[in-house]
Amino acid sequence: MEDKNTLNNLVLKQYNDSNAIAYDTGFISSTSDYSYNILERAYEGTSVIYAKLKMAIKNKTCQDPSCYKENKMLQQLNASPQLTVDFLENIIGELSVTETPNYDVNNNYEYLVANSIMNSKAGFSKNDGYMVTLNLLQDGSQEIIFEGPLFTKPLIINSTALKSLKNSDIDLIAETPNITKLMQSLLTKVGLFSQKDVIEDELSPQAKISEEFIMKNPDGTFDYEIIDIGGGKGRNILKFDMNKIKLKSDPFINAEVAGMLQQEQEVVAAWNVYISKGTSVDEDDQMMQNANAGSNAWSYKEDLPLSQDKKVLFESKYKEYFMNNYLKPFLTNQFPTVKEDAAVFDLAEAKKAKAQKFIDDNQL
Repeated sequence: MEDKNTLNNLVLKQYNDSNAIAYDTGFISSTSDYSYNILERAYEGTSVIYAKLKMAIKNKTCQDPSCYKENKMLQQLNASPQLTVDFLENIIGELSVTETPNYDVNNNYEYLVANSIMNSKAGFSKNDGYMVTLNLLQDGSQEIIFEGPLFTKPLIINSTALKSLKNSDIDLIAETPNITKLMQSLLTKVGLFSQKDVIEDELSPQAKISEEFIMKNPDGTFDYEIIDIGGGKGRNILKFDMNKIKLKSDPFINAEVAGMLQQEQEVVAAWNVYISKGTSVDEDDQMMQNANAGSNAWSYKEDLPLSQDKKVLFESKYKEYFMNNYLKPFLTNQFPTVKEDAAVFDLAEAKKAKAQKFIDDNQL
């Protein structure tokens, strides 16, 4: 089922996002009927039922002297319009997740079909075999039913079930977290940057790793790596104490992951879309197929609640993702802050001087 979800979601999103149907002469010459009339059909006949109930209570012709059943039905009918409004708002809100740019294609693809029906998208009309129905049930709840060629069976969502999910902070469709926002926020919290580089909870464009994490020689001068820039010339770049950086940042990253694990659906979505393969946001934007973990994907149905080993794996890969995609640019090819050390120099002479300094510093 997971592979089916991935394939169908990708095909459907490509279909909905493309303009190809505009060039389908068969489609543009045919009628597309989207008049599902779900409210009219749902409330058809309710005015007659309401009148009969009122008359039974007034004439004392109820099923029992207390008119308990009739009064309860009246209560339900009076509450139904507002319940319908709330129910449809919740449905539309949940289904809208399928249109987000980082939507996890491992979600149930039938919700994407349902969203296409609700938004009258091309190819999802009554003429194409689709139907959506709202039913008022005897217990006072309501249900919406989606039917059509792409459903293996009717997709039914009950209002009380959906409300209980929302009350439990559980989503019908997992929404992928904004990984860029999370990672950029994390950069400001890991204690690697000076507080002056954090402006309104974001790093300034000039932000640099604090000096305490830069490698130094025994005499207190900076310990540079020399890079060859060609023509026998070289430049110094800063070396960073990765052990110290890890020691400082790990507790903050662990706390971030612990917070995310309070909403495991989002963890699965983040894993499937970004973390598993370690791809960056830009890479995932370039090819939608990259935006899913493939054979490494976690199943919402089978893997929730997450086992301890998956939680540990997510934490480990989340750190890797942060380091490789967001922290690494601050650690790569960073030039010296000391002006004279930033100048281009003769490579051979510099290497010789560095070797001599190492001998002197270590008294060899």
